[in-house]
Amino acid sequence: MAHNKPKYTLFKNTSYALNGLMEITKNETSFKLQVILFVLLQVLIWFLPIDLVYQLILMISLFIPLMAEVTNSAIERVVDLVTVEYHLMAKYAKDAGATLVFLSLVVLTLIWTFTLLFAFHIL
Repeated sequence: MAHNKPKYTLFKNTSYALNGLMEITKNETSFKLQVILFVLLQVLIWFLPIDLVYQLILMISLFIPLMAEVTNSAIERVVDLVTVEYHLMAKYAKDAGATLVFLSLVVLTLIWTFTLLFAFHIL
């Protein structure tokens, strides 16, 4: 029985990751919006008059929704591979992925709020 498990090397793993990134960027509108948000906020960070440590915290935090969106896209693809018909468990799986994205945005908002409050000495 053939397995869908290729031999892994650092080069091949990187290639697979970049292929996945290109596919998601090409086909997922939500991911495209997350990337636009990521770029705009990265640019904004450079203009904020705050210490480098706070800038780095804000920069790194912007990866959280991107990672959640990639995970959500993977869940959606697996569910769509398994069934094209409506199934309650498929809905629950997709809803859980959407919840992950939502929670990542809540966490991002909290990180930005508290980091900026500390950076501007409001807290």
